[in-house]
Amino acid sequence: MNDLSAQLDSIDWAILGVLQADAALAVHEVGERVGLSSNACWRRIKRLEESGIIARRVALLDPEKLGLATTVFVAIRTQRHDPAWLEAFSTGIANIPEISECHRMAGEIDYLLKIVVRDIAHYDRIYRKLIAAVPDLADVSSSFSMEKLKATTALPRPV
Repeated sequence: MNDLSAQLDSIDWAILGVLQADAALAVHEVGERVGLSSNACWRRIKRLEESGIIARRVALLDPEKLGLATTVFVAIRTQRHDPAWLEAFSTGIANIPEISECHRMAGEIDYLLKIVVRDIAHYDRIYRKLIAAVPDLADVSSSFSMEKLKATTALPRPV
């Protein structure tokens, strides 16, 4: 495992912090906030992008303002773990845009999905699509988020 974070200095971390808060800032604004000239800041950002530390820059949308106020966490158990099943599962979830995250888990459940929908009826349609698209699901358990207490896309600096 290649830990690129060990190669970062405090200025790199400062740049990453600024960009995680607002990636739309102009390079000269980022540079001003971290104490670098525009050219020096641009070179560091370019290096962070080329190394893959900055994977991409995106716009974060407000799901509630888009009518997607319900978040559902779906725990999946399966009896199959072979490559053919995993391919069918991956294809099935890739074709459902409401699934925003999928994690393969250790422990009691095999996969955990995060699904963002309008309401319970919308989720029911997604549930039906999921079980039709993915074979051999042993158990599908849904939990609805009542309140979001913390949500961030910012990653912490490793200690």
